[in-house]
Amino acid sequence: MKNPPVMDAATRRWRAALFLFMLATGVSMASWVARTPAVRDALDVTTGSMGLVLFGLSVGSMAGVLASGGLVRRRGGRRVIAAGAGLLVAGLLVIAGGAALEVSAGVFCGLALFGAGMGLAEVAFNIEGAAVERTLGRPVLPVLHGCFSLGTVVGALLGMGLTAVRFPVGWHLAAVAFAVAAAGVWTVRAVPAGTGQEEADPEGPADTDAASGTASGAVSEDGGGRHPGGLRGQLEVWRDRRLVLIGLIVLAMAFAEGSANDWLPLLMVDGHGTSATAGSLTFMLFAVAMTTGRFTGGPLLVRYGPAAVVRASALVAAAGVALVVFSDDALLAGAAVVLWGLGASLGFPVTISAAGEGVRNASARVAAVSTAGYAAFLVGPPSLGFLADHVGLRNAMVVVLVLLGGAALITRALRTPPSGAGEEPPGAQAPGARQSDLV
Repeated sequence: MKNPPVMDAATRRWRAALFLFMLATGVSMASWVARTPAVRDALDVTTGSMGLVLFGLSVGSMAGVLASGGLVRRRGGRRVIAAGAGLLVAGLLVIAGGAALEVSAGVFCGLALFGAGMGLAEVAFNIEGAAVERTLGRPVLPVLHGCFSLGTVVGALLGMGLTAVRFPVGWHLAAVAFAVAAAGVWTVRAVPAGTGQEEADPEGPADTDAASGTASGAVSEDGGGRHPGGLRGQLEVWRDRRLVLIGLIVLAMAFAEGSANDWLPLLMVDGHGTSATAGSLTFMLFAVAMTTGRFTGGPLLVRYGPAAVVRASALVAAAGVALVVFSDDALLAGAAVVLWGLGASLGFPVTISAAGEGVRNASARVAAVSTAGYAAFLVGPPSLGFLADHVGLRNAMVVVLVLLGGAALITRALRTPPSGAGEEPPGAQAPGARQSDLV
């Protein structure tokens, strides 16, 4: 990266806005996760049926994720974040109503809205965060995702306390919705217009952001408007073999994180016989470990590089998952969640950063890898509920172990490409990465 420039007030506000809203989304996600045992009991459904309810989150999330990259390229990140924030708030309110009325279909629909908002906003946030990272010349995405993890700690603590006093789930989630709405309004006002947006003119490049000079580094980074902002443009970047490997890594690491977010409280309650409050406490430990890893991982990345750090992270996470699955001691399983969280903490943000380094079409690549990650994060884990009906929730987590082991074997793809790679004409990079990118 270039020498870090002095951060001006607009860029500082831009970065702070991203941090704030990621914190708010973390609170909202953890608030839902911490109350899943109470919602399951209120709805009076089996684990498999709860997987169907959770599938609403997957359906909405995938719709949002698949649409987000193209929408950012056509409309800019700020508009997409605004739309995502609105859907997040609406989804939380519908979930609250469905839980209060004990209607499974209502919770499903609320999760679909919530997931759509999450998918739209978070892909856009990764594009915005990568743009801030390039503007400042230093890592931002690990701390950005650390804010999400910090939000999950706050949400888990809140959920644990309200579970212990049997506070109504509906009122809890409604209050969170209003807090997210307030954060969303401030964020949309602070984020500059046009980040990641491409010009429609097919004959010339669009290298500047008319709305804000601070965002210009993220606009038309693939060399101009010649590349379509729709599905074709999003699929084109996957012709790069290195990006495919990065996508597989982020898929595995996001699956490991998402599995804990979706199932950890129930895994402890049903798989280890703990109370619902203890299940929420275990999830809080996971969230604390995730937060710690993301806020303290910077020096490790500087010293050892992303490939070595993510390889070690995958192995540490695998060790934690193995202890949770195979140990019959609830206390040991609860302690192992710390390893699970620490190991999973850096995988997602580091792979997102690697996707955009050393190349010109950074926004498209970041959007593509974010899509793969969120697909695994939000679609994969609910499917474990169906498997759990046959083999049990603990045994279903072996899938996570297999994916983490596979990710550890291909982390060489995270090494930064040679400096010359970023200077090639846009058309020259599409057929695939050079062999030197993979060794």
